[in-house]
Amino acid sequence: MISDDLDLRQLTAELKHRLAPGEPVGYLRGKSLMRDLLVHMKDFSEYEAEELIDTLELRGFLRFLGDPTERSVADAHWEISPHS
Repeated sequence: MISDDLDLRQLTAELKHRLAPGEPVGYLRGKSLMRDLLVHMKDFSEYEAEELIDTLELRGFLRFLGDPTERSVADAHWEISPHS
């Protein structure tokens, strides 16, 4: 279970730091990479980490810069912003 007092800004900053110097590329590959990183960094289950990535995306901490439905832009980068 994910704690309600989890600091999403801090978590996003840690993700950004671990993925430096560039954000992940590709919609699904990027989400999977960030999920796996949370599993290893914070010992979340894969399900919890996936839920967190979805939450971070919904709240604007993570933003895919392409269109995952269009093959030509599905390999775009992710923007990771702990200041959202």
